[in-house]
Amino acid sequence: MSRLHPPGAPVAVLTTQPLDRALDYRAPPGGVQDGAFVEVPLGPRKVLGVVWGDAAGDWPVEKLRPIARILDVPPMGEAFRDFLEKSAAYTLTPLPAMLRLGLRAPGLGETPGKRRVYALGTGAPDRVTPARTKVIDVLRDRPGDLFALSELAGMAEVSTSVVKGLVASGAVLEQDMPRDADFPPLDPKRPGKPLAPDQQQAADTLQAAIASGGYGTTLLKGVTGSGKTEVYLEAVAECLSHGRQVLVLLPEIALTAEFLTRVKARFGAHPAEWHSGVTQSERRRCWAKVASGQARLVVGARSSLFLPFQDLGLIVVDEEHDTSYKQEDGVLYSARDMAVLRASCEGAQVVLATATPSLESWANAELGKYKRLDLTSRFGDAVLPKLRTVDMRDEDLPGGRWVSPTLKREIETRIIAGEQSLIFLNRRGYAPVTLCRACGQQVACHQCDARMVEHRFLKRLMCHQCGETAPMPPACPSCGVEGKLAAVGPGVERMAEEVTALFPEARIAILSSDLFGSARALKAKVEEIARGGADIIVGTQLVAKGHNFPHLTLVGVIDADLGLQGSDLRAAERTFQLMRQVSGRAGRADKPGEALLQTYQPEHPVIRAILSGDEESFLREEADQRRAAGVPPYGRMAGIVISDPDAATAFDVGNALARRSQPLESVGAEVYGPAPAPIARIRGRHRVRLLVKAPRQAPIQPALAAWVAQIDLPRSTRLSIDIDPQSFL
Repeated sequence: MSRLHPPGAPVAVLTTQPLDRALDYRAPPGGVQDGAFVEVPLGPRKVLGVVWGDAAGDWPVEKLRPIARILDVPPMGEAFRDFLEKSAAYTLTPLPAMLRLGLRAPGLGETPGKRRVYALGTGAPDRVTPARTKVIDVLRDRPGDLFALSELAGMAEVSTSVVKGLVASGAVLEQDMPRDADFPPLDPKRPGKPLAPDQQQAADTLQAAIASGGYGTTLLKGVTGSGKTEVYLEAVAECLSHGRQVLVLLPEIALTAEFLTRVKARFGAHPAEWHSGVTQSERRRCWAKVASGQARLVVGARSSLFLPFQDLGLIVVDEEHDTSYKQEDGVLYSARDMAVLRASCEGAQVVLATATPSLESWANAELGKYKRLDLTSRFGDAVLPKLRTVDMRDEDLPGGRWVSPTLKREIETRIIAGEQSLIFLNRRGYAPVTLCRACGQQVACHQCDARMVEHRFLKRLMCHQCGETAPMPPACPSCGVEGKLAAVGPGVERMAEEVTALFPEARIAILSSDLFGSARALKAKVEEIARGGADIIVGTQLVAKGHNFPHLTLVGVIDADLGLQGSDLRAAERTFQLMRQVSGRAGRADKPGEALLQTYQPEHPVIRAILSGDEESFLREEADQRRAAGVPPYGRMAGIVISDPDAATAFDVGNALARRSQPLESVGAEVYGPAPAPIARIRGRHRVRLLVKAPRQAPIQPALAAWVAQIDLPRSTRLSIDIDPQSFL
């Protein structure tokens, strides 16, 4: 229970400001509880914070400034405060920065009352202008959403007066609504879909774990299409029936719409949502209702782990192997690992659901740290697809072409049968490299050491590292010769051109995240394809994640070898996961499916493992190699990136750290580097990497903290530490 500090008592308040500790204040009249959200004076400003406990006591009480006011929201629970402290210590993140993740809702300091919101009206504008059309387009893309005036104007890139002008004609509806209305109630007693015996057994096991209370983690492993979602929704129902809150994490916003439909069918209402696709007003509402306990089920992205749940009983991490659960900028953390940590603090259950588990989760299940449940058959009448390779060394393929004759014949067969085919390529854009045939130079990003990728449909070049875009130049930026720029290698857009030429009568759909301006537009396209609105789908990784196309019976992977090369210790694991996931898109209804993997290395161990379906043997072999090398999950690693506008300064800092490695050596850790990062310059800053490798049980965090504390960084230099790095770029 939170303690009540009496009026005038000294208390510690942790703010979101970049300070090295909590600050002392005096409790206001009426006193204040631990965990209370408060507003406190800091210099001439007032900032938000949380009462974190007793004051440090190193300042006379009479000189302390009083807390300005207590926000009208329930206090932050002790378990959540414990989670923030432990996650800050694990990731070596300053606690104020971690608290910022827990206060990422707009208007928390505002007095509750009504809010003025804007939505699509039924009228027509009295006159049409480009600016007004932008506003209407935003509202049509988000039907049912409510926007604040500034938010709607910002999304449409117009002034607020344009929005106000549309209100008069009725094209935009302006209304006052109670702030933070309740979410509709969910009914956990509504019947779910009938389950097969192994699915029912898994659901019963999860429900029993929830009913018993306390912490536990379960790896729910099932082949693609095996009904994992239906199984863990039964666990959700059990948790809701006990009056506790549930969080379901999804790796992609694009998956949210389909999942919400399934949740509504199961529980009779939509849950709360938390991701970048919802409006600021909805984010505030979600945060407030989670804090009060009224929002019982939240479906969200990785940042929803930092919502102020009052009684969290279950966290589901869907597609737990997905790399998008790793936050790669700002606070660096793995949402999968932080979900387990939060559940242990809250006394909650965790379900890690996947068809292709990460080696970390698999190893924890092997060690008995996690329970494991397996689903081995597909839901309903669906059967697993057949997998076979196309040996590209034996194919007669013209230069500049990527669809083999074998794959072409199989697609033609599916078109005649009225079935769908998917051509998968793990590259966005038109082509990965744009080369000048006159001077040989590649078009590079002027802010990074990455290459610009042509996006022909957008008529622009784009840097996939920093997001910089530029129009396609008529002449080479290096030599100035016109008409010599050429696209080299296949991207998804170029693949679509080839497919159109090969199958001129076919209906072709492209699924790539770059081509959709909103989640609604992507959802509409996916639904159209699922209804049979395309003969051939050309797609990137987006199609490998959870979409269900009942008419899809053939998957063709253009370059199954991509990702097998290089120094990334997870390259084989990720290739295996991606190939298995994308192959699993085929044959999910009553028609059998087949997957063809085009490869120049059919004898490669990873390719053989994919074909055999013997995932356990692959994981054991991969685990043996990692164990011998002493790398995760059988060792500890940390990546350190030093960046500075001046390359020499960054290297000087890196060399200074390498010379003073005694704090790390004392715990058995080794330091490698410094060396230029694989992408050595991003947004104009030169990047130097060091890698720390330590035994599995080594106390690496305190050693790292002592190590970097030896160095006084120049003001222009930034240093970041990534515990358990997923990317080495």
